[in-house]
Amino acid sequence: MHSFLQDRLQRPPWAIAARHLLLVFAFFIALLFGAGEALAHAVTEGDKGYIQEISGVNLLPFMYLGAKHMVTGYDHLLFLFGVIFFLYRLSHIGLYVSLFALGHSTTMILGVYFNVGINSYFIDAIIGLSVVYKALDNLGAFQRWLGFQPDTRVATLVFGLFHGFGLATKILEYDISPDGLMPNLLAFNVGVEIGQLLALTVILIGMGFWRRTTSFARNAYTANVAMMSAGFVLVGMQLTGYFIS
Repeated sequence: MHSFLQDRLQRPPWAIAARHLLLVFAFFIALLFGAGEALAHAVTEGDKGYIQEISGVNLLPFMYLGAKHMVTGYDHLLFLFGVIFFLYRLSHIGLYVSLFALGHSTTMILGVYFNVGINSYFIDAIIGLSVVYKALDNLGAFQRWLGFQPDTRVATLVFGLFHGFGLATKILEYDISPDGLMPNLLAFNVGVEIGQLLALTVILIGMGFWRRTTSFARNAYTANVAMMSAGFVLVGMQLTGYFIS
């Protein structure tokens, strides 16, 4: 037998679990730090300049920017990953993703239209907490701590509202032209939903393969602990930025 396989068989279960935890945690941390400020809500400096220069109705560019926002928005993707982690039926996945989309679409459009902005560090810290909440929910923590299970549909909608405010706050900082504002915002939102579907498809394909292996049951707990840790790191990064800014 190969020495590598022998070594794995001789390891105690806790050592294997710890190794998986470290690997998954390292992945999430690399994702957060590698993305950096340039990808906070996926509005880069280049996009900022473009948004500020154009005026009038520009549906395709704003649709592209919306899709780019979602597929590069690590905070949104982490939350979506947590939401669908234990969902197997497409009808259930569609319900929760629709609630999330309804939440972030509503506050993104209304927040920009009515010029309602929130400190970006503060709102991003709440978004980080949404990742922590969903990981704890997947781990069954609330059932043990509170004696009942909070309605995950309501939580998904509420956190979707916060995610939308996060994007609205960023967009307001870039002073979009009022000429063609509503059509452009609607196009941006359509792009966000397209990007969400693309990202969700990739996540579901990966989850589908993973769920067919025996490692899913063994490492589901580890993955959610790692996701929770990444959420705490995101909260810490945003609060640090808030206090030193």
